[in-house]
Amino acid sequence: MPQKNSKILSIVIPVFNEINFINKLFEQIELYFNKENIEIIVVDDGSTDGSSNLLNELKQKKHYKFLFKLIKLDINSGKGKAIQTGIKNSRGEYILLQDADLELDIKDAKEMFDMITKNKDIKCIFGSRYLSGKLKKNNYFFNNLVGKINSLIFNIFFSQSLSDVHCGLKILHRSVIEKIKLSVNDFGIEIDLASQIVRNNFFIYEFGVSYFFRSKAQGKKITWVDGLKSFYYLIKVRFFDNSASTNISILYSIIYMGYVGSYFGMGLGNTLFIIIFAILGSILGIHFKILSSTVIFLLIYFGSLFGKGNGTTLSVALFFVLGIFIARKTKKYFLNTSFSNYF
Repeated sequence: MPQKNSKILSIVIPVFNEINFINKLFEQIELYFNKENIEIIVVDDGSTDGSSNLLNELKQKKHYKFLFKLIKLDINSGKGKAIQTGIKNSRGEYILLQDADLELDIKDAKEMFDMITKNKDIKCIFGSRYLSGKLKKNNYFFNNLVGKINSLIFNIFFSQSLSDVHCGLKILHRSVIEKIKLSVNDFGIEIDLASQIVRNNFFIYEFGVSYFFRSKAQGKKITWVDGLKSFYYLIKVRFFDNSASTNISILYSIIYMGYVGSYFGMGLGNTLFIIIFAILGSILGIHFKILSSTVIFLLIYFGSLFGKGNGTTLSVALFFVLGIFIARKTKKYFLNTSFSNYF
């Protein structure tokens, strides 16, 4: 829980070589968040362009009501590390993550803050650049495409329906922060954060925000390499950062779904079906533990006993769908019981 002398809001801002945006950033913060019960935590991630000196000047002026904390990292360690450092030094009941480059509007951050504080049932809001009916400037097709693909993959892996996993504007209640343990130091922090929130059964709300894209010449840090690394992080958080029981369930589901695939096609086509169904099994294993997976497998096996040739294939497919339906009902029934880890 936040400390006794905590604030209502902590705004964590990672900064790396943003000298061209810092003054305007603070003008916007003063306009929308200039209150005594708010703290601004700027983490200078080893800037070398004069950002450090400018931030120190702003801190010494003290013409604002909010508490200004300035933390300097000696070497550039990545956005994720800066965010982790800021969160560890925060005291707010709510933590708002805001990029320093003003691609995302501070006014939207204020709207998200007002929204989450007025509805105590909401613990987490992610900004979305794709839901917005607001002003938008974006001419970088590749970044846009990768962002949408990553969000789609994340949704498949975690049974979500998010439109923009990578948006840097987010606000979280302290209860969410206390349940997660961030470890990624670079731009993969967005995937790490979203996956841990979902694993801890918090619902992620989305809010459409404005987006003003900046070019590499203007200081854009993220590159195509980060886009490729994001695919690695998606695989990591879904298939490796799991409990032992989930990993066993994934392996179990891969095996029996490979068995299902063997009933489809012939020759090379049969091999392809086995691979496709094994991949599908890896996803099923995430959502269904051993006993609910066994329900699916038994119904598949039962279906394989009927018909011949294409008739068997159809029977297996039908009993597979039936197995999914029953497994979901069974999982829901045992969700809040001592047996939930097995279903």
